[in-house]
Amino acid sequence: MVSGQAPALALSVVIPVYNEEAIIEGALLRYLHDLGELDRPFELIVSANGCRDQTIPIVRELMVGHPALRLIASDTPDYGRALRAGLLAATGDVVVCDEIDLCDIGFVKRALRRLDHDECDVVVGSKAMVGARDRRPLTRRLATRVINGLLWATVGFEGTDTHGLKALKRGVILPIVGACVVDKDLFASELIIRAGRAGLRIQEIPIELEEQRSPPIHLMRRVPRVLKDLGRLVVAVRFGGGSSSPRSSDHARK
Repeated sequence: MVSGQAPALALSVVIPVYNEEAIIEGALLRYLHDLGELDRPFELIVSANGCRDQTIPIVRELMVGHPALRLIASDTPDYGRALRAGLLAATGDVVVCDEIDLCDIGFVKRALRRLDHDECDVVVGSKAMVGARDRRPLTRRLATRVINGLLWATVGFEGTDTHGLKALKRGVILPIVGACVVDKDLFASELIIRAGRAGLRIQEIPIELEEQRSPPIHLMRRVPRVLKDLGRLVVAVRFGGGSSSPRSSDHARK
């Protein structure tokens, strides 16, 4: 570290997982190696939700030789609740929310550069903004566009993505986590929307995304639940608190 330079912010990475025994060992080992090369204190939190396969035993075995690896677990399959639990359990100055089929160290590095220099409070990795490369199947890409359109129309969201990769300053995001009322698929969306409405500085950066395996929960099975939770989100954001309109992203909305 250069003399006089501020110490690197400690890092927590949170990954919600559901029945990922096929890929979790290799993904975590690669990610632990990559995170170890960042030259900063870090922890990697696996937040298991409703796993019925060998995901949890595999993580526990890996923890024996990797003290930076942590596990929290719930019996309920609920992505939003798992992400919330990981955020609340994190101890780092910066919390990165990642996905087990991504483990995108490139995003982590780009986000940390911005947060280390206090350019923003939240960095969102966008699959849909100019410069992004989303190579997922067409149905998945369309689903992202539809959800974004509904959020634009119902709660005044002005960004290009809310779900997936994000990096957040823990000190300012914890009150936002506490205010969120929706779990499951739309917790991540509510988190970003409320962060904007609270005046936090949000930057979007483009990411590259290619599906490594089929989603553990079929897309069409999630549609009724997402629509129901969207109604709850609209009521909560429009009538249940939060300041005026979302602040524009420093990148995507120029």
